[in-house]
Amino acid sequence: MAMTRKKRRMTLIGVGAVLIAGAAVLVSFAFQDAIAFFKTPTEIAADPPPAEQRLRVVGMVVEGSLQKGAMNLFRVTDFESELEIRFEGVLPDLIKEGQGAVADGRLINGVFVAEEVLAKHDEKYMPAELRRGKRQRTAIRAQPDIGQNRNAGLLHRSLGDKRKSGAKLARICFKGRSFSDGA
Repeated sequence: MAMTRKKRRMTLIGVGAVLIAGAAVLVSFAFQDAIAFFKTPTEIAADPPPAEQRLRVVGMVVEGSLQKGAMNLFRVTDFESELEIRFEGVLPDLIKEGQGAVADGRLINGVFVAEEVLAKHDEKYMPAELRRGKRQRTAIRAQPDIGQNRNAGLLHRSLGDKRKSGAKLARICFKGRSFSDGA
């Protein structure tokens, strides 16, 4: 008995759905070890994860706790509780007492054994080379409400109107065209 077009199409759709579902299951099992959840020391103290679960601990390095050597030891805090972290390897230079840190690893017998340690810093971080270059370019400064657009800062000064907003000055600088006009 020959299959009609409708039956053939439905069979093809069913086989495709089964293949996609199988691929999704395989991918989820493959990435299971790569997935790590961010936790604070307080969350870990309240609900300790099993030793085989990989996670990331986020916190500030406690003052006086950083011991560098072959086995690096330090404690992190979220200002409610503390967690001891052990790391065998070279710590990043930005890991200092009172600074943020992210440790990736597993909790074993109440001690977090890190496989990787990252330094956390704010968005204002700037390498020393860039900081030096920025200091050299301070001859022309834009007004605070304009930002770092040097041309708008010059125009702002030449107009002498300190009440104009940065958006109005940007329209003047770009000959009346705003970015939303599609220009």
